[in-house]
Amino acid sequence: MIHLNLLPHRELKRKARQQQFVMLIGVTCALGLLIIVAAHLAVTGQIEYQQGRNEYLKNQITVLDRQIEEINKIKGQTQTLLARKKVVEALQDNRAGTVHLLDQIVRLLPDGVYLKSIKQTEQSVSLAGYAQSNARVSTMMRNLDASPWLASSSLVEIKAANVNSARLNEFNLNVSFSHLPEGADGKPQ
Repeated sequence: MIHLNLLPHRELKRKARQQQFVMLIGVTCALGLLIIVAAHLAVTGQIEYQQGRNEYLKNQITVLDRQIEEINKIKGQTQTLLARKKVVEALQDNRAGTVHLLDQIVRLLPDGVYLKSIKQTEQSVSLAGYAQSNARVSTMMRNLDASPWLASSSLVEIKAANVNSARLNEFNLNVSFSHLPEGADGKPQ
């Protein structure tokens, strides 16, 4: 009978399988390491790309902030210019107002009444002067109320005074001044 020893053959196959297993583990580790390195490079590249985009956005935001500051300065200047324009337009609209006021006062001043001061503050006019009698002050107030340019006259004070050895009545009164008579086109009625 022939005896065959199969043990060395099995041992050789086991060693070959172990070598294959070790090589497979080595190749797998190398492949895993390669994948990890590739993934790390890809993520690092994406991070750098995103950081570049973020830096670009920061630069653009800085540029836009400067532009917004310039726009705000221009808006401020525009508001200032518009305010000046409104003042000029108001002066332009009211430039004839003083002339109309003085014209109306001269026309409505009765004989025996003398003015010593006229003060205008916005829509109010303060008149101070002397009259020969209280009746002349009343006549002047009626005339002022009847004027299309003046209204709401109110007597503040009237008192007796001696001026150049003449007995007169010193008065102060206020009257409202409207720039245009109601329904008028800028001309006195």
